Amino acid sequence: MSARNIPNVLSIAGSDPSGGAGVQADIKTFSALSCYGMGVITALTAQNTRGVSLVHAVPAEIAAAQIDAIFSDIAVDAVKIGMLADPGVADAVANSLAQGKARNVVFDPVLDPTLGASANAVGLLEAARRILPLVDLVTPNLQEAAAFAGAPQARDTEEMAAQARALVERGAKAALVTGGHLAGEPIDVLFDGSKVRLFRGKRIETRHTHGTGCALSSAIAAHLAHGAGLVEAIAAAKDWLEGALAAADALRVGGGNGPPHHFFALWRQ
Repeated sequence: MSARNIPNVLSIAGSDPSGGAGVQADIKTFSALSCYGMGVITALTAQNTRGVSLVHAVPAEIAAAQIDAIFSDIAVDAVKIGMLADPGVADAVANSLAQGKARNVVFDPVLDPTLGASANAVGLLEAARRILPLVDLVTPNLQEAAAFAGAPQARDTEEMAAQARALVERGAKAALVTGGHLAGEPIDVLFDGSKVRLFRGKRIETRHTHGTGCALSSAIAAHLAHGAGLVEAIAAAKDWLEGALAAADALRVGGGNGPPHHFFALWRQ
């Protein structure tokens, strides 16, 4: 972290007008964890707590220009990458981050075939793979990790560890495969290039999980920006997210699956 009291953290992701995911949720997470949040929009979406109805990628040159504007003026202590929308945007993001010598980069890939053509068919998967050599940590869920690894979806922690290793072999410094969709106890599996670690969590009974992946990856980036080591950042982010999920029912945003309560710790005071 630079010699400032409050670190600067940049989100590069899609816009969620409902505020539960994407750039809006990332900036809430940064703020909740005492960081100054910034946002580069890669896609405009029409969505709410009930689902996504439309995604429109911004032109690649606009995505690049936004990133370049930030790095030319502001010291960036960490970066979280989310939705990249199409291969052109992914390549533009990769080029701009390389030029900006970005550090503490956390990549939460969005490879959701429900939005139209599959990520593989439009070339997004391969473009997202080109991001991996730039990132300090990639945080796919079970479906995304399987897509990256070209393997069936993992059923246990051993298979999750194998897919985390595959992501590191493709260039990421570390990979955290999140196991929220595992049956039973949720377990995340980290491979940091040399060692496998398991992060066990509590299953929080709530339907308000919209943007959970965004919140976890953004929280990790925020803790890295504060100077935490990778394991410490992941553990702290998971603890914070469990609190945000436990308080989510009190927030009650929308009629579908609402978001975690990003400001649960502050609003109690």
